[in-house]
Amino acid sequence: MLRYLPSLLVACAALVTTALALLAGAGWWWAAIPLLLLTAVSAWDLLQTRHVVLRTFPLTGHGRWIAEALRPEIQQYFVESDTDGRPFDRDTRSIVYQRAKGVEDESPFGTEYDLDDLDREYLVHSMAPLRPPADDADPPTVRIGGPDCARPHDLALLNVSAMSFGALSPPAILALNAGARAGGFAHDTGEGGISRYHREPGGDLIWEIGTGYFGCRTPDGGFDPDRFAEQAADPQVKMVSLKISQGAKPGIGGLLPGPKVTPEIAEARGIPVGETCYSPPGHRVYSTPRELVTFIDEMRRLADGKPVGLKLCVGSRVQFLSVCKAMLDTGITPDFIIVDGAEGGTGAAPLEFEASVGLPLTEGLLFVHNALTGCGLRDRIRIGASGKVATGSDVVTRLIQGADFTLSARAMMFAIGCIQAERCHDNHCPSGVATQDRWRYRSLVPTDKAPRVTRYQRATVRSAQRLMAAMGVADTAELRRSQLRRRVTHARSAHYGELYDWLDEGALLGDVPDLWRVWWDAADPDRFTVDYPSLPGVD
Repeated sequence: MLRYLPSLLVACAALVTTALALLAGAGWWWAAIPLLLLTAVSAWDLLQTRHVVLRTFPLTGHGRWIAEALRPEIQQYFVESDTDGRPFDRDTRSIVYQRAKGVEDESPFGTEYDLDDLDREYLVHSMAPLRPPADDADPPTVRIGGPDCARPHDLALLNVSAMSFGALSPPAILALNAGARAGGFAHDTGEGGISRYHREPGGDLIWEIGTGYFGCRTPDGGFDPDRFAEQAADPQVKMVSLKISQGAKPGIGGLLPGPKVTPEIAEARGIPVGETCYSPPGHRVYSTPRELVTFIDEMRRLADGKPVGLKLCVGSRVQFLSVCKAMLDTGITPDFIIVDGAEGGTGAAPLEFEASVGLPLTEGLLFVHNALTGCGLRDRIRIGASGKVATGSDVVTRLIQGADFTLSARAMMFAIGCIQAERCHDNHCPSGVATQDRWRYRSLVPTDKAPRVTRYQRATVRSAQRLMAAMGVADTAELRRSQLRRRVTHARSAHYGELYDWLDEGALLGDVPDLWRVWWDAADPDRFTVDYPSLPGVD
């Protein structure tokens, strides 16, 4: 409550000086009038719904806008990276904020980037660009559903990535889902179960199930098939995703302390109120690659044929190829695979895991695409990319790298008011997005923020379409590796067809390329191999 103290002190001072002006002399009006104005500003801050920070920090919150006004003069001293897993840079945040507010993201005086920087990537435009689709044209979608899927779903190019209720506040979930419904895209629930805040707006859901099996959990923490079937039958649930690992903290579980297990969180997760809940590092429903794909098939049966897939941050190449071999042996394939990059992840994660574990999205995405192509399975499985996707160029880049669709978490948080204060882990989020503190999240008004989510997603997809048109491409299927280049030296750049080895269809089923042979030979569909032989230069 200390955040309201300055406003209270100003109001008290205004009252005292006004009384003195009326009783002791007109000279006191010089002090009373400014204080009365500040009191009026404070009252307006509390009543307005547009700015969460001002509702949470009346009067003092204006310091943020003063700092932003000064930013052009001081920005050279505050440079943040957009490539190392830390916060998004200022320009990326600015694009998201502007699009969420419906403001054109135009920039005067050209670029401020040094285009000669090593590792900078850029898209290749055409001398014969196409006319971009009209603003009122239907946005592109991707059909999700393999040969064993009875109820495929048409998914948007950009969707809300996994963020659980509990990690995000009730109004944040409401705003994201309402925005997704209005915009015709999907909202990934995260592994915290389907809450009433997901259900109330009625937006399409990707139901994510982690090692805690929240929402389909037995009393002892196992998987409950009957409960799963009941939840999956909800018309809002369009797809089901089995989370193997996530980019922020791959390979570890989680602990939700008892005091944080409120009745609402307990209802969504299917756990007792007030009791500490532990999510183990791994799943109990499988112990081998073959059991994993068999369980995916069982989930699809229980979900009455809805698309079922898995999500992972790629670690061991051999283990993923073991899953591919299990797919080939059983003939069972997931309908989609979401690749989460190690640089992604919202909320809190141990620093060692955040910085040191898992493959970055580009490397993981390329590997998964090549592995499925080499096994002749790529046409059966759609690939999603999740990890620091925020702009239209991010979407196009990930499509060229092998994805069919994308998901965004952090940018969607920006759209509903996140200011990247990095207080997600201590329940003190100043914008009311990542907190369960009622006095903080009361400031976030879903009816005001939901349209921002819709506007941001729509503008970003349109940006991706405009970029493709500038590249001479009318459809995502026409994108080519040569249309994405990276500067590799100060004198040379190379396109993605040159930078990476790309497997031909079925290449792993015959004469396996040398680079892949050590991984492929070590892969076993009946066990998750940890130790395997290596060749020089091959991990």
